[in-house]
Amino acid sequence: MVKFVISMSRAQKRFVLFLLDLSLVPVAFAAAFVVHSGIARSFGAIALNWPLVPLLVVVAFTLSLSLGTASIKLKQYDMLAAQKTALFAALLAVSSVALAELGKLNIPHGFHVVFGLVYFAFSASSRIFLLHVLMAIYSESAAITRVLIYGAGRTGMTLVASLRNRSDIIPVAFIDDNATLRDLVVAGLPVYSGVHIEKLLKQYRIDRIILAMPSLSVQKQTFLSRRLAKLGLEVQTLPAFSQLIGEADLVDKLLPIRPGEFISREPFRTETASNLFNYSDRSVLVTGAGGSIGLELCRQVIAHQPRRLVLFEMSELALYNAEMEFRVLAEGTGIEIVAVLGSVLNGNVVSRVLIEHKIDSIFHAAAYKHVPMVEANATVGLENNAIGTAVIAQKARDLGIKRFVLISTDKAVRPRNIMGASKRLAEMIVQDLAKRSPKTVFSIVRFGNVLGSSGSVLPLFQEQISCGGPVTLTDEAVTRYFMTIEEAAHLVLLAGSFAEGGEVFVLDMGEPVSVNDLARQLIKASGYSVRDAENPDGDIEIVTTGLRPGEKLHEELMIRKGAQTTAHPKIISVREDHLSELETAAALRDLSDAIEADDVDLAQAALARWILGFSKSQGVQDNLPKNGSRVERN
Repeated sequence: MVKFVISMSRAQKRFVLFLLDLSLVPVAFAAAFVVHSGIARSFGAIALNWPLVPLLVVVAFTLSLSLGTASIKLKQYDMLAAQKTALFAALLAVSSVALAELGKLNIPHGFHVVFGLVYFAFSASSRIFLLHVLMAIYSESAAITRVLIYGAGRTGMTLVASLRNRSDIIPVAFIDDNATLRDLVVAGLPVYSGVHIEKLLKQYRIDRIILAMPSLSVQKQTFLSRRLAKLGLEVQTLPAFSQLIGEADLVDKLLPIRPGEFISREPFRTETASNLFNYSDRSVLVTGAGGSIGLELCRQVIAHQPRRLVLFEMSELALYNAEMEFRVLAEGTGIEIVAVLGSVLNGNVVSRVLIEHKIDSIFHAAAYKHVPMVEANATVGLENNAIGTAVIAQKARDLGIKRFVLISTDKAVRPRNIMGASKRLAEMIVQDLAKRSPKTVFSIVRFGNVLGSSGSVLPLFQEQISCGGPVTLTDEAVTRYFMTIEEAAHLVLLAGSFAEGGEVFVLDMGEPVSVNDLARQLIKASGYSVRDAENPDGDIEIVTTGLRPGEKLHEELMIRKGAQTTAHPKIISVREDHLSELETAAALRDLSDAIEADDVDLAQAALARWILGFSKSQGVQDNLPKNGSRVERN
């Protein structure tokens, strides 16, 4: 019986449902008399009016063909299908009235209403019953794959609709960690929390889990896959699964556009250069390991098979999430993952960690980087970004750490805001230590915006578009340098590997991208149109809000002209002016005094005194400092 049901063709299944539509007519006719007249009086009424039944069967035959109720799959019997069944029953009841009047049968009008309702109840309930029988048969069959779909969003719902066209794969439920979806029924399937997976495996006898969350990064999908695989499940991401079942075109409909496609930049290729410093079998520390850049650096460092990876982070939540991900990624590789909660401002903690874990290389990515936030909290931002760099860089020099790489930003070039100034001062601190460090190779890697990082315009625009707009733009003329976060981290590792000491490496960011054009491309890629003067009936409006304090229209990557090529075409070495040892000490003293007093004006005066292009008058000027101000020099 099980083999026969599973092997039935679609035409055979349609025929069974067609017979069901017809056979329910006499059953509903008899039941309606019982309901309407009572059992005692129903037998005589049924016998007297039975000639009406064959005519109603003919009507049902016509309605089934015209409405296509027999073509509705049991797995797809949803609200729309139920509405078709209700229409079928209503038309059948109306036909019953008309035929009774034509035949001059003495049938109360109330009977026809009952007949229609009974037929609808029998038809809908019989299909639900058959579906449960079918699911029970499939659950006992090894030929049917029962899948659990992780992600009850648009992608998951589209995937369910596609799988319902197949007879060999049965989607049984959703898993989604969104609390608002819990215990709901989406696309006809129940939604459960991730904590119930083990229970669901036994309840539904799951064969496979499909990750239907293409917006997650590859690394996060890998992390989730490995966690689920520990339960003994076969886990597949959507692209691999779609290719497996021969519906690769489904991927094109569901996968979001990759960030790199908006910046007209050639996809980067992972490569390694020969005779360079190798991170394998080394002990590597990444500060700010829970941030966007820090996380990607850690992922790529793990690929180099270090002996130990130390995650240094001041946010407990960010550190917890990072540790959970990297313990899974490092499982079975022998790489030791160490999570350290602390601030780079705490010299004692920094020293202990560097000594205890025998650190070979430091990637200093920890920084407050959001321009308006640092502008509003100037002394805190300066302390973390500049003083914190001085603390950890000095400890690295004192302890003879082999390599120290500072992650910097294009906003450090002729800074017009506190954040940029703090990063330029951090660069000068590292430049100064590089000149007088016989054991530690110090280097700086400077680049622009990375797509996908926290605070990046891309996720902000995507969120605004998903809410129906408007998309906010500071100025229509704003341009920015953009690079994918994966490429930026890859080039940082390469630059750090062939540094010889004191270099400021600038990553080739390509041509500046108009943020206005980026917003328009993203709106169109999301399936909407831009609402403007030329298209007043468009979907999403772009609103200009004005530059925020400290923001530039255009960013730069180098202070001085002139650059040298390196072993990689996308990594450029530039020569930048810097302060002497005494001047660096004086700059740090001035800044420390301002921070100690929590005096923003005093802090701005210190920055204007020592950093080229920064002026406390308007926050910033693009011209050189006034006479009497100290400037960066060799």
